[in-house]
Amino acid sequence: MDKKIIIKSFIIFFVVSIAEPLFKMETCRADCHMKSTSPATDTNDVEIILEKLNQKTKELQSYEAQIEYKFSQPLLESQSVREGVLYYTKSDRQSRLRINFQTLKQDDEKQQKYSEHFIFDGIWLIHIDYQIKSAKRHQLAEPNNPMDAFDLAGRNLPIIGFAKIEDLKKQFEVQLVVQEQSEPSLYIQLHLKVKPDSIYKDDYTFIDFWIDKELHLPAKMVAVSTEEDIYEIKFLKPMVNKKLDKKVFEFEIPKGFTEEIIPLKKLERPGTEDSEPKSND
Repeated sequence: MDKKIIIKSFIIFFVVSIAEPLFKMETCRADCHMKSTSPATDTNDVEIILEKLNQKTKELQSYEAQIEYKFSQPLLESQSVREGVLYYTKSDRQSRLRINFQTLKQDDEKQQKYSEHFIFDGIWLIHIDYQIKSAKRHQLAEPNNPMDAFDLAGRNLPIIGFAKIEDLKKQFEVQLVVQEQSEPSLYIQLHLKVKPDSIYKDDYTFIDFWIDKELHLPAKMVAVSTEEDIYEIKFLKPMVNKKLDKKVFEFEIPKGFTEEIIPLKKLERPGTEDSEPKSND
């Protein structure tokens, strides 16, 4: 499955809870650092922060927020910004995720309506693109063994707070960044530098997380790829552990849309086609 689809549909790394007026960061290329910051040396502080994050995410039963996803390619001088809404809920039996992108702004063009939905129920990831009138169903788990949305996302990008601390430190050099500013910061920043033998070494050079000190949840994320592409994610106006209407996870493929089914790949089924396109007339 395309990594960009995974990242875009699971930008669910609870990596922001901040509005733009409250926080501003300069995004840079892979070989530079955030301005007005310096790494802290106390590893105990990092351990405490990660432990608090893991404890808070264990208590997470639902999450709703406005989402902003920015994808930049500095080498091509290209940038796109998508905005929408994210819903997440978790119970003893399963977790559900839905992201409804509603607008798109490409480079210097005006923002336009752009509907694109991603729904994950633990087994199937459904991608509905209203521009090209198509839908794809990716089977990502066996029906009797559903996955949590964050476990799936962690295959392609570490989700701080959800990943095990020992696993995180095995793949990255984790540093606490001290922000040099006159007023106290509302956020904690962690800098994750990819280790030479990391499973992410071919994908990313570093990842920065900002954590909301009040919510104890990741607040923002910027990931820089080995190709110098930049993934930036914000969640605005978050609502934590508020009851969500089950209907927000319901969906229907519109009439006339083409539909492609991509089954779970199995070793015992060599030669099987990866997808089965059909029309949803």
